[in-house]
Amino acid sequence: MKPFPQQEFPQRLWIRLQRVERALADLTFVLLLLALVIGSGWLIARHDRYWDWTSSGSNSLTAESLAILDRLDAPLRITVFSPEDTPLGEAIERLLAPYRQNLPEMQVDYLDPQLFPERARDADVTLIGQILLEYQGRRETLKEVGERSISAAIARLAETRSPWVAVIEGHGERSIQGGGTTDLGRLGQELRDQGFLARPLDLATIQEVPHNTRLLVLSMPQIQLFPGEIESLLRYLDRGGNLLWLMDPGPMHGLDPLAAQLGLSILPGVIVDAAAAKMGVETPAVAVISDYPTDPLTEGLSAPALLPGSLGFETRIAPGWDLATYLSTGSQSWNETGRLEGKIVRDEVVGEQAGPLAVVLALTRNLPDSDRQQRVLVVGDSDFLSNAQIGSHGNRELGLRFFRWLSGEEPPLALPPPPQAAEALELSSTQRMLIGVGVLLLLPGLFVTSGFAIRWYRWRGR
Repeated sequence: MKPFPQQEFPQRLWIRLQRVERALADLTFVLLLLALVIGSGWLIARHDRYWDWTSSGSNSLTAESLAILDRLDAPLRITVFSPEDTPLGEAIERLLAPYRQNLPEMQVDYLDPQLFPERARDADVTLIGQILLEYQGRRETLKEVGERSISAAIARLAETRSPWVAVIEGHGERSIQGGGTTDLGRLGQELRDQGFLARPLDLATIQEVPHNTRLLVLSMPQIQLFPGEIESLLRYLDRGGNLLWLMDPGPMHGLDPLAAQLGLSILPGVIVDAAAAKMGVETPAVAVISDYPTDPLTEGLSAPALLPGSLGFETRIAPGWDLATYLSTGSQSWNETGRLEGKIVRDEVVGEQAGPLAVVLALTRNLPDSDRQQRVLVVGDSDFLSNAQIGSHGNRELGLRFFRWLSGEEPPLALPPPPQAAEALELSSTQRMLIGVGVLLLLPGLFVTSGFAIRWYRWRGR
């Protein structure tokens, strides 16, 4: 038997020690990696900081929602009528997560309406996924769940008083609750979201405008008003009520005394504006308001408003009233008195005046024996607030500003904009080629090269 070489023993022992050392190093690396992953998960579950790296900030609350939450001085409670471990419950939880981050004291409960039918009936819940918001003894159940609807409900619950808006109906006027293209149903929903209580009022059944009415909305009737109804409107104006009069071309149907009391001078015809064509509007009979005056009524407004088929006004008003400001069209407009066909040219002979022309008059007067100021807005068009037009350009913002100015109180908080579809990622052909080459060739080649390099380094170490 050949004896074991004495000099080879230390070398083999050294090789074995190196292998053990590498094994221990690999084991230590795996344990540290696991500790890092577990620790990171633990910290993420208990984080107090949040970053939203999406381009549109879709995982964060908008500035409007944050301003609404800043007004809360008591805990908010939300009850979700859906099991928490369902896809719907998880989606609602993701929606409420930004609210939790900004309201640490907010309480969120999940209830299965099938297991708690009495609680669901008490909250007026008819669909799985509805939520109930409770704040300082006031409550509201939402049928639509989204940031805009939730923030609007929180704003309403935080308001202790809601301005009462009466909308004249009963003679073919535009309905504040109607769903037709010419109705004002969408405006009514916007007003509700802003904290107003907008209700229809028929002067044929209620002979007097209620004294708790903050402002009265009047659109053009389609049939003649009774003398008693005209007198009710005049009495409302005499006692200092605020009025929004949405006019349209056509007969007054008995509203002439109201126009005379305000001293309105209406230009003949309808406003045509060449600026509308630059905004993609095909018909010329659209008044464009784009240059807003420096006034509290229009402070912060920038988006142009489009008033289809609008009347124009002289800026002369009745004695006793002050013209606080007015909104006008641009220099490319005039009041067209002829037919809106073919090529339209202004004719000075028949009284067609070149713009700017006033299409909105803001009237004020100080009331005797009172420190309150009466406010009246006369608008040459009501189509711009209809269901078909309120979402066009700056119509919604301008219309809501009218109500804020007429209400005479602190303006309600702005609401988050309606949700929009996420923008699609568009890549050029060069970018697509680089991504394809990188994923299919460069990255695999890098991994293979790294593997051979590591293998060669370890082989040399032996």
